[in-house]
Amino acid sequence: MTAASSRIAIIVDPALPAGLLANTIAGIAIGLGAARPELGAVALTDAAGRCTATITNLPVPVLQAPAEVIRSLLLKALPAPEEAIVVPFPGFARSLHVFADYVAAFPARDLGTETIDGFGLLGPDKWVRSLTGSLKLLR
Repeated sequence: MTAASSRIAIIVDPALPAGLLANTIAGIAIGLGAARPELGAVALTDAAGRCTATITNLPVPVLQAPAEVIRSLLLKALPAPEEAIVVPFPGFARSLHVFADYVAAFPARDLGTETIDGFGLLGPDKWVRSLTGSLKLLR
């Protein structure tokens, strides 16, 4: 899958308070980037010689949908096509402050019954568009 044929989308529940919304988007974005480091694994140096990491090399639209639509879309996205990535942010994750606890709890949870605050997609353009084409940008 090349960057030209790939698309990213993050879908979140706009009813979340601003801080939880920002945290949800950040967590999903980190998950997508960790799964595909090539999205931004480039070092840049400015004219003064200051080195930084780059931002992503693909646009990242943040879309909105109510919780019930988010869960339905997530379940449609799974199982994901080969090379595609799906990163859910289930609500129960907020009550767990140690990542190992989240990893341990996840297998006992059913995403079909959980509140999903948001999720991210990275995959073939046509697949991502088929799932997100009717959603509005978060504003």
